[in-house]
Amino acid sequence: MILNFAQIETKVLEHFNGGEKELRAQMQVDEWNKILHGTLVPGASVGLHTHETSSEIIYILQGRGTVLYDGAYEPVEAGVCHYCPKGHSHSLINNSEEDLIFFAVVPNQ
Repeated sequence: MILNFAQIETKVLEHFNGGEKELRAQMQVDEWNKILHGTLVPGASVGLHTHETSSEIIYILQGRGTVLYDGAYEPVEAGVCHYCPKGHSHSLINNSEEDLIFFAVVPNQ
């Protein structure tokens, strides 16, 4: 199956998981996975949340930002992959002056 994110409707998710501003996302969601191409504008974030039933893999495609992972801040930039295992907490923060663009997979476990 090919997923062409350019052909998938962009959804604007205000204050996603309690974060700042908005997450713009093209998503493929089925019974096995949530696959997402997302953009956080400067100052936007995905709110802090715990993965109780799944893990998440986030690969940074463009830009810079910060991940808050289990209470520690970690810088991220294009080419870096962040992994949040099941049972752990994280947030993705765009604290730069350019868009933070990423690809994420949340498998149903």
